[in-house]
Amino acid sequence: MENLIGIYEKALPKNLDWFCRLKLARELGFDFVEISIDESDERLERLYWPKEQKIRLVQDIFASGVPIMTMCFSGHRRYPLGSNSKQIRDKAMELMHKAILFAKDTGIRVIQMAGYDVYYEKSTPKTRRWFFEGLERSIELAEKYQVMLAMEVMDTPFINSITKYLEIEEMFNSPWFAVYPDLGNLSAWNNDVVKEIEKGFHKIVAVHVKDTLAVTDTCKGKFRDVPFGSGCVDFVTAFSILKKLGYKGPFVIEMWSEKSQDPVAEVISAKEWVIARLKEGGF
Repeated sequence: MENLIGIYEKALPKNLDWFCRLKLARELGFDFVEISIDESDERLERLYWPKEQKIRLVQDIFASGVPIMTMCFSGHRRYPLGSNSKQIRDKAMELMHKAILFAKDTGIRVIQMAGYDVYYEKSTPKTRRWFFEGLERSIELAEKYQVMLAMEVMDTPFINSITKYLEIEEMFNSPWFAVYPDLGNLSAWNNDVVKEIEKGFHKIVAVHVKDTLAVTDTCKGKFRDVPFGSGCVDFVTAFSILKKLGYKGPFVIEMWSEKSQDPVAEVISAKEWVIARLKEGGF
């Protein structure tokens, strides 16, 4: 395959140092790792690493031969850009700034942003306005440091399609604001996946690969921990349209197996399944 295949950090065993984690990814046949900056204190703290700790990470990258090309930045669930609290909004911008600087310093190309105005609060016109104000400032910082921000298609209605991302993209018209669709989320909301990919193809910089259960009148959907092949995603059709359109970007397998009994075995099985579907799709 010409396309690079990455693995989400949370798929690999949790209690590894970065050299061992990257080395394991290489042994499993992955081209890169996607780092997680989630809402936990442990992972948010990474954004405050001193220069020496960032240098050690870069050394581990070179020693292992495996880069960290993307960042899944979901810390905005806890500290959303659209919060009713100014203190939380300020913290959200501080974290965004730190994430961009972390990417700049360690060679990360793309920061996948969580498309939530708020997560634990009620969404209102005010929270959406504050979100867009924070997003504008975030894009300005990304432009300054030449780090790509890419909006994820999410597990909530606020941004649950590429179409909705494109409506927001028109507000800013920046080359540094792209889309990073999750095939599972895109499918779970019963979008026309082919049309969505065609519509936003020119702004897709990476693709998350996971399975989901669809949202219906009687089911709120399931957006994680759905075994590949048991959900609603038509992977072959999605991969086929990406191939037809000439997609050369990376695919990232997204799993949460870091605390399972045998995460390595789960990752190997998932990778084999995904590679088989990619081949069926023409890759």
